[in-house]
Amino acid sequence: VLLPLLVLVLLVWVQPSLEESAAEKFERQHMDSSPFSSNSTYCNLMMKRRNMTRGRCKPKNTFIHESLEDVKAICSEKNITCKNGQPNCHQSNSTMNITDCRQTGGSKYPNCAYKTSQKQKYIIVACEGTPSVP
Repeated sequence: VLLPLLVLVLLVWVQPSLEESAAEKFERQHMDSSPFSSNSTYCNLMMKRRNMTRGRCKPKNTFIHESLEDVKAICSEKNITCKNGQPNCHQSNSTMNITDCRQTGGSKYPNCAYKTSQKQKYIIVACEGTPSVP
């Protein structure tokens, strides 16, 4: 009788450490400090590798090809209003190298397919916490 209770207590105690923080999720979903890849299958590979095609196809995603420090520094820029109306967004003061991934019209889970577009754009990130991070 005590063993199942001990296992349950251990599971409850270990569970929170298995969940990623918002900052860890941002890194997993958006950061790729390697240079642009001219490979047209970049998005197909990265979306799968970064677990964004599990259970469904994430319709769109942006990978940022800059250092994490440079992206974190955006949080010290002037606040702007986010698309969802929240006031915690910040825009980069210079363009950044990004790859936009958009799900192609005909693709459906589990065969998620993406169009890869490389761009240089100002980016907007939502920042939270202390210190404030994307």
